[in-house]
Amino acid sequence: MDMTRRRFEELVSDALDTIPPELTAAMDNVVVLVADRHDTEPDLLGLYEGVALTERSSSYGGVLPDRISIYQDAILDVCADEDDVVHEVAVTVVHEVAHHFGIDEETLHDLGWG
Repeated sequence: MDMTRRRFEELVSDALDTIPPELTAAMDNVVVLVADRHDTEPDLLGLYEGVALTERSSSYGGVLPDRISIYQDAILDVCADEDDVVHEVAVTVVHEVAHHFGIDEETLHDLGWG
């Protein structure tokens, strides 16, 4: 599967737009980025790096934004067509945003977002 970076970023943006407004309003100090692949885990589709909202305390401040990385080449590797990419991007974005809210892997898998 092949896709331009611009189109892939549009799909990530579209996926973010599907998150309910009350949740996106609660997101704090986080940036969503598109990259080709993770450096050491090339099959990783997405990654949340930061301090989940549920783990922040009154001492949280002055830190760089959390990062949600969505890995274009890894997602394209597992998709046969654009419909597959749209679905996989949506699942990956929701999965990583859920980590920002403190939801762990096991719970995400139980909810079907694994």
